[in-house]
Amino acid sequence: MAQPVRPHPARPTAAPPPPRAQPRPGPTLAITSAATTVALMNYTAPMASLPGISAALSTPPSGQAWLLNGTPLGLAAVLLVAGSLADDYGRRRLFLIGTLALGITTGLGALTTDTLTFTLARVAQGAASAAILATSLGLLVGAFPAGAARIRATGIWGAFVSAGIALGPLLAGSLGSVDWRLTYTALGLAALLTSAFAFRALQESRAPRDGRPDLAGAAVLGAAMTALLTALTLGRDGWLRAPVGLLLLATLALALVFLAVERRAAAPLIDPALLRSRPFLASSAGGLFTGLAVIGLFSFLPTLLQRALGLSAIDAAWLFLLWSGTGFVVALQSRRLTGRVAAHHQLAAGFVLHAVGVVSLLGALDAGGHPGAAVWLRLLPALVVSGAGSGLLNAALPRLAIESVPQERAAMGSGANNTARYIGSSAGVAVTIAVATADSGTDGALLLSVGLALVATVSVLLLRDRT
Repeated sequence: MAQPVRPHPARPTAAPPPPRAQPRPGPTLAITSAATTVALMNYTAPMASLPGISAALSTPPSGQAWLLNGTPLGLAAVLLVAGSLADDYGRRRLFLIGTLALGITTGLGALTTDTLTFTLARVAQGAASAAILATSLGLLVGAFPAGAARIRATGIWGAFVSAGIALGPLLAGSLGSVDWRLTYTALGLAALLTSAFAFRALQESRAPRDGRPDLAGAAVLGAAMTALLTALTLGRDGWLRAPVGLLLLATLALALVFLAVERRAAAPLIDPALLRSRPFLASSAGGLFTGLAVIGLFSFLPTLLQRALGLSAIDAAWLFLLWSGTGFVVALQSRRLTGRVAAHHQLAAGFVLHAVGVVSLLGALDAGGHPGAAVWLRLLPALVVSGAGSGLLNAALPRLAIESVPQERAAMGSGANNTARYIGSSAGVAVTIAVATADSGTDGALLLSVGLALVATVSVLLLRDRT
């Protein structure tokens, strides 16, 4: 008798993978803006407290440029590398590393007792900030769809760049009256707190490419940027000295090696085609001249105000807040220009406003002693006008940085733009200090900034996309 056929038990089907969590636009914008603010506060904090830090660390005049340039050196050396690797390895991952590292290195900076250690801590803080700045725009691209929403988000993010620039000297001026180390303790705790929120709220965002990430190119480029920025900082004490010349030759040699490595890389840090892209070149030029003309001058302005007008650190910080606070308001409102003003026109307008504001300062900062009414009538409007220009620049640069590259390379585009900005700022700070302390004095530094801003205006207009 035939046995009944028993059906085989059905094989359990594999459960479908859980749906990938979608980025949350609001929290992403809030966290990236907060971290950017902390990073920029850390960057600008020494502007108001440079005399106090120099005295506490027994820093000679020749070493003061290092106190200002330590963070830009770390930023420029790592920004492009961080942006490119974040696109491949994960923007959230690099962002978390950056916020944690910023908290730790800023806290260590508060414990230093000599110029060299403090400068090394500042370089490490710059490298950590590079991871934050490069990945923030990439995270925003993943969270906001292309179009008006993304442009508004990048405008708000740019406004918080201005907010960080504004609040850093004010915090340093306030806490520095008690102990300058409190400033870095507070900023370190803020970075760690931001990291905790980021760990819970951010979703991973990446755009991996075919081929292995270009680690060789990253190493060579980082070495080239370090050599260049070290040369620019040392150049303040004499451009014809042997160490400066050797470092510049090393920069040139490493740049040639980098180009050779990039030609053979399956996934280069920068697509060679971008070097022929007018929008990408305009974005890079805008960042470079923002550093040279604007950041270079205003990084040293609080010190100039203290020396030339006899102001205290906190008084200089409040004046700096007038400039950078105006920038914050203008950058925040620039989202209303969406669809009506092209990014390169916004850049040009920003450079022109900066030049107009700085021109009106000529002769006002050489009065000596306590400033009279005539000085204030020139100084305050100048800071507002130049601050408005800075706000337009801070809103337009991130917009152009991500519009000038493919969407999947947004973090790289941000890294390239900010690399140019902080190379420019390092050079600008070194040259501004050299000119301001030479025979040409403060007016020479102001005229240099105006000339660079006008060159920038012409450059970004000539590089506009004509397609």
